[in-house]
Amino acid sequence: MVKSGFKWMFLILGTIIGAGYASGREIWQFFGFESGLAIFIFTLIFSIATYVIMKISYEERSDNFFPVIDRLVGTKLAYVYDILIVLYLFTTTVVMIAGGGATLEVFTVPYWLGITIFCILLVSLFFKNTKGIIQLNALIIPMLIFGLLYALMSFNLSHHHAWVLDLNNQYNWPAALTFTSLNILPVIAVLSAIGKEIKGLGEAKIASIGSGIVLGVISFIYNETLVQMADYLSEYEIPLFAILKGAPFTVFLFMSLMLWLAIYTTAVSGIFGLVSRFNQVLSVPFWLMALVLVLMMIPFTQFGFSTLVSFLYPLYGLINLYLLVTILLFPITNRYKS
Repeated sequence: MVKSGFKWMFLILGTIIGAGYASGREIWQFFGFESGLAIFIFTLIFSIATYVIMKISYEERSDNFFPVIDRLVGTKLAYVYDILIVLYLFTTTVVMIAGGGATLEVFTVPYWLGITIFCILLVSLFFKNTKGIIQLNALIIPMLIFGLLYALMSFNLSHHHAWVLDLNNQYNWPAALTFTSLNILPVIAVLSAIGKEIKGLGEAKIASIGSGIVLGVISFIYNETLVQMADYLSEYEIPLFAILKGAPFTVFLFMSLMLWLAIYTTAVSGIFGLVSRFNQVLSVPFWLMALVLVLMMIPFTQFGFSTLVSFLYPLYGLINLYLLVTILLFPITNRYKS
């Protein structure tokens, strides 16, 4: 149970910690100054929402997200959210591909060549279906978490920054709702696809609480670090590189690789959610469907990474608020129906 719980936890973390999150741009977009309380609320409601999603997936024995959405909002609205989730996964995976290209530019790899390499590796993983995706997250995510925490703590210790949490000045607490609602759609898409593989609700508790705590801790440390250097962030496409400025080249190289892998795992999760949904209609191999989707996405990457994040992420965060509230209230409303 514990081993499986951690397996699903890494799958959740791999879904969330992508281009926007690992680069710091998503965190700065939603949090920033006076956001300690917001991050605590995010940790709490993300854990609850994730558990509810896993519980429904387990009960439905689902292999795609539609049965879970149907339980949450009813059949009529389920068709609306079906389209919305497909659009969300498509556009955010475009963001990941753009982020993959932007990250490799640091190593003087041309943007379009970086995107091509990224897409080839993305499609190749789907020859192994679900097993390869789970193995990938279990391998990469622990290294990514360690790398992020090491980079952030090293920066704070070397610059002697003090974190101040003033409970009287926490005006940004509503950001917890939009930040969670932004991240809840990919979680639904991925966890709904593995409903048949969940053996019990003990796994769901470990995965949901564990992922919430890990994301909460990293988000708080990351945000406090970005607050300290707010005056310089506008100069960087990827805020993480501002933190790494002046770091030893080996650290910079390692974190650039970790950032690229974070982008890759989230892109994999996005394609996985789409493929699992379309597989109910089109009986074609996973890799072929992944190839078609990636080829459709490539033209949209011309808009650039930061432009896509700053426009799409707040928009989806607001649209998904109703779904988040429905998830959080589901244990109560479901008991009342019963």
